[in-house]
Formats: sequence, C-alpha cells, structure tokens
Amino acid sequence: MNITREQRDGGISVLKVVVGEADYGKAVENQLREYKRKAQIPGFRPGMVPMGIVKKMYGKHVLAEQSYHIASNSVFEYLQKENIDYVGDVIPSEEQGEFDFENGTEFEFMFEIGEAPKIDINFTAKDKVVYNKIKVDKKMHTEYRTNYLRRYGRLVEVDKVANDEALNVTLDNGDMRIEEAYVGLISMSDEERKAWKNKKVGYKTKVNINELYKKPEQRAAVLSVKQEELEGINPEFELEITKIRRFADPELNEEFFKMAFPAGNVTSEEELDKFIDEEIEKELKRECDFMFVNAVRNFVIEKANIQMPEEFLKRWLYVINEGKFSREEIEKDFGAFIKMFTWNYLQKHFITEGELKVSQEEAKAEAMQFAAMQFAQYGMPSAPQDMLENFSKQIMDNKEQLQKIYEKLYEEKVVEYIRGKVKVTEKAISADEFAKIASELA
Repeated sequence: MNITREQRDGGISVLKVVVGEADYGKAVENQLREYKRKAQIPGFRPGMVPMGIVKKMYGKHVLAEQSYHIASNSVFEYLQKENIDYVGDVIPSEEQGEFDFENGTEFEFMFEIGEAPKIDINFTAKDKVVYNKIKVDKKMHTEYRTNYLRRYGRLVEVDKVANDEALNVTLDNGDMRIEEAYVGLISMSDEERKAWKNKKVGYKTKVNINELYKKPEQRAAVLSVKQEELEGINPEFELEITKIRRFADPELNEEFFKMAFPAGNVTSEEELDKFIDEEIEKELKRECDFMFVNAVRNFVIEKANIQMPEEFLKRWLYVINEGKFSREEIEKDFGAFIKMFTWNYLQKHFITEGELKVSQEEAKAEAMQFAAMQFAQYGMPSAPQDMLENFSKQIMDNKEQLQKIYEKLYEEKVVEYIRGKVKVTEKAISADEFAKIASELA
C-alpha cells in the first residue's frame, strides 16, 4: 500500500491511497467465504454453493467494499502516525478516478482533509473586553414593583376602566345569554384596551365574540359549549359591563412584610425598593452575562485570526448531511456556521491550555438549576427538593441534554479563563442601548 499527501491552497490536503491484492486479498477471500456459507441458491445445499458462482455473484461488490474499507482505514492510521491534525472529518475526494473491479487488481482512492489551523494567541494588558451592564431605571423598577405587589394584592370594585382591569359582563345575542362572563383587559394589547378606557358599569356595546376571545377554547368555555359547536353560533353579541375590578396593592404594613418576607430580610418600604432593584439586577445579569460571552467570543475569534479551510468544510457539510441540504443552502448559512465552528475549535485549545475541567457535581448543579427554572415558569418558584432531584436526574439521563449542559459549563469556564487574562471594563448602559449592542454582537 502506498499513501501520498498533496497540500493545496485553502488548507486542504488530498491523500492518494493505492491498494493492491496484497492489501485486500485476504479480507476479500474471508468475506466471500462468509457469503458462500450463508448463500441460499436453488439447486445447492446451504454452504455448498461453488466458490466460482459466489465470486460471479458477489465478487465485484466485495472487492469494492473491502478495498475502500482498507484504504479509508489506512488514511486514519496515516494521519495519526504522521501527527496531522484536521478539522471536520476525512471525506472522499471529488477527484476520484474510474475503478475497474472486473479486471483490475490495483486501485487508487482519493481522500480529502481540511488541515487544522495553528493557534498562536497571547493576551496582553492591552486586550480589553467590555462588560455591558443594564442600568435599572425608574420604569423597570415601577413595573417590577407593580407586578411583585400584585401577588399580594386584592381585587377591588371601581367605577370605571382606567387600564387593565378585570370586567364581568353579560353577553346576549338573542339566542344565548351568558351572565358573569369574564373579560381580562390585562391580556389585551394597549391598542385593544383603548376602546374600553373610561367605560363604566352599565356600558353596552356590540362585540364579535371571535374577536373578544381569540382562542376557540376560550369561546367554548365562556359559552359553555363544545368547540365543535362554535361554528353554528352567531358571534355577534351585545355586551353589558356589570362589574369592574382592579388589583389594589397591599398596604405596606407589618402584616404584609411578615407574609411576603417571612425570613424578616425586608421590613420597610425602603428595604422593599432595594430588594426589588436587586431582583431586577439578578434577572438582568443573565442577559448581561450572555452578551459578555458573545463579546468574548467575537474578540477572541478576531484576535486569533485563524483561517479555516472553508471550501473543504462546505463540501464536508454537504457529504455528512447526505444531501439533506443543498450546496446553496449550506452557502447561505455558512457565515453563522463558520463563526461557531471557529469558536468551538478555539475553546478546545483553551480547555487544553488551561487544563479546564467540568465535574459531575457541577453538571448536576446546573441540571438542578435548570429544573428549578422550569418549575418556576410553571408557577412553582419553590418546588420541593425531591421534585427537583427527580427532574434533574431525567435531564442527566438524557445524553443530548447532558451534552448541552457540559458544553455550556465548558464555555463558561473558557470565558472566565480568558477574563482572567484580559482587562474587563464594566459599562452601565440603558436597556435600549443594550438591545442595540446585542443585535450587533449576534
């Protein structure tokens, strides 16, 4: 067997492998014997089919299969022996020649690799990355405070609609009359609420129930019918407001603070405002940290300035996806792909350089945190420990989810590793500025 390597422009190497009978002969013979043992051909007992017939039926296929298998395996052995690093995977070259498996005894296979670029990156005191921090403004504070206090508030009757009150209404279309139907203005857009503003109890108007309740399950529940029965109902109703209720904030007295903060960490309105700002900052920190990861990623990719074998990687993507994506589709999304591919490649370098590790305990803690967030989204901010344990175990048992957890934790460690080598300046910006920068970094 003979292997030669030709390095070409764009970081591509073409490997030519020539295999002969001495390389594939024994493997072909063994495979044909296996075919002979299993062959079931009319007129012959199992295992008694003459080898000549077996060769005639399967010879070319077995020769092609075994010679290619030996050639491809030899490429991997060659790359390992010569310590040649590559990205992606080994793929057959488009320059493949003709193969005469009928009469030939020596075959030439061509393979391609994308050469792994060298990483030479040294951070200095001049290297700077900005950590953008969103300023907590008055509007954020007011909105968060309102929503927080609403948990402990109560509904009180009022004379007229001001903003997002809860309405009790009577609906009547002549055939059906529904009393005490509920209309929640809080679920409407600002534009939709305008029609209700300043309306009082006793106000009457014509409504289309399909517009008032957007979802069929809502309409069915209000009208006390099955969804399939909605089609035969006249949607034009007369609506009369019978009650208007608004959430009233609780009194900020001793009783409230004991109920809302049983640990006693907040006992006054001043401490409540401080607590709210801290809670907002915690939520914003996740967004700020995410932006910082993007900022570090872009900074490192630009500083490393490595050139990936892009044309090879486009062909590689086409080959491994087995035609699921056209070359045009791959070209369209290649910019985003090569950015993440380069970042992942650089991360491996820093993981090795910094000897970074993620322990099983860290992965479990991340799974527990993810489980807690999931329960919180479903209205259980303080889920029992056993529920968190069970859900986190399900996450850890799922190979795909576990892989994502490890990738996230390794990326965090890489970012912290780089953070320790560059100058990080913190900058307070508005939410609008933050959104603009986030869009630019994406």
